[in-house]
Amino acid sequence: MSTTGRQEMISKARARITDLKRLQDAGLICESGEFFPSVHYPPITMYPETTEEQLFSGYTNPPDGLFDIYVHIPFCERRCVFCHYPLKLGKGQGDEKHHYLQMMEKEMDIYMRRLQVDRIDARSILVGGGTPTYLTLQQQEYFLEYFLKRVDFSRCTQFNYDVDPGSLIGPDGLARLEMMRDAGVDRLTIGVQSLDEDILKKMNRPHGVKDALESIENSRKLGFQVNIEFIFGYPGQTLDTWVDVIEEAVQLDVEEIQLYRLKIEAYGDYQGPIKKQLQIHPTDLPSVEDTITMKQLAIDILAEHGYRENMRRVFSKKPEHYSHYAHNQCCMLYDEIGFGLTAFSSLRDRFALNTQTFEKYYSKIDAGELPINRGLVRSNDEQMRWAIVLPLKNRDIHKGAYQGATETPFSRAFPERFEKLKEFGLVEENDDIVKLTKLGAFFADEVAESFHSPDYVPFPSSEYSNGPLNPYLPSRQEGTVV
Repeated sequence: MSTTGRQEMISKARARITDLKRLQDAGLICESGEFFPSVHYPPITMYPETTEEQLFSGYTNPPDGLFDIYVHIPFCERRCVFCHYPLKLGKGQGDEKHHYLQMMEKEMDIYMRRLQVDRIDARSILVGGGTPTYLTLQQQEYFLEYFLKRVDFSRCTQFNYDVDPGSLIGPDGLARLEMMRDAGVDRLTIGVQSLDEDILKKMNRPHGVKDALESIENSRKLGFQVNIEFIFGYPGQTLDTWVDVIEEAVQLDVEEIQLYRLKIEAYGDYQGPIKKQLQIHPTDLPSVEDTITMKQLAIDILAEHGYRENMRRVFSKKPEHYSHYAHNQCCMLYDEIGFGLTAFSSLRDRFALNTQTFEKYYSKIDAGELPINRGLVRSNDEQMRWAIVLPLKNRDIHKGAYQGATETPFSRAFPERFEKLKEFGLVEENDDIVKLTKLGAFFADEVAESFHSPDYVPFPSSEYSNGPLNPYLPSRQEGTVV
């Protein structure tokens, strides 16, 4: 692309700044422009303490018996600066990893007794971390062997792994990929994060660009559906270097490309080093305006090469290429169970979180208990909000499914809030669905967070302009003020 063409593209993308300012004035986006991802409702850090018995009181398995499954393996070679989750680090963790895998095997057995099933009937599976492939081949084989014995795959539509590039290169990397493929894994999300060597070093990533490219090539050769991730708004990034990265990414011909905006405040149970780093070097961070422009630039470049937003922040050329796990949990609101440290289970009208320390995780399992310590059985009001926040953020709300999840007609679902969002061109609806407009999709997290109850709005009220979209303004559902 010529210099003139690039500048024209950047100038066009900067038009999003006008939308940002307008929605800040309206109170939808906080004044600082700070970002908080709408991943769960309530946010993961805001759940109160609870017990296994409280959470499962009155719970029954879904009528079809199916669950989506998440497995968390919290080990990494090193901590990335942007990471907000508890981990154990370094290469000298062999015994610890083996012990952890043994305890997770026991956790699965405890959970199956709780559900009164001999095997877990899987709809889809995601194995994440951490770096879930930061295991020896023998440890990975051990995990897959006991996992496959406890899971019924007859109705499973996708088996996905989140992986680090460095674990997929060289002879061991190829052997690892072959092992996963033979176990039924068919989709990989590769944490590339950047194709700029300087940015990878600033992130403290354990791989370089060459490793990332080799990992993608190996994965494609072995027949996996490949999704690659990138972070934007990172210290040291510029508009030009970001354009270079995305233009290189679209040439890799992967099925999916995923974008993440840098998260500074913890949204998991560990405050990542990024916050302290920026306190020391605040000017390294791109401005909010440049960060917003980066997102639009990526969308424009992806579109030029045939990639369209399939699920929020995930772009693919074909509609069938997406995470079934994310779709099932966030859009369809199906029951999902999680295994491992900090893993969560989302079960129709309740949410459970596993412990945040290895010691508590091990001690609860040794006592024959699920390692749950936080969670919530939602009230009717919170159930109504939850059934809006996740589907609206990620794809769209099906009105019939909404009524099934809440026992409330969608017409009573905070109609005043929806009307205000329509006035600002953020949502649209027909007889069957409600979805975000193109503008609403760009600011999807903030639109979804406008349905949070005041207890769960991510920023204090002083951070928001007193406009008609201020999330602290009362939202009304028929007959109720909340």
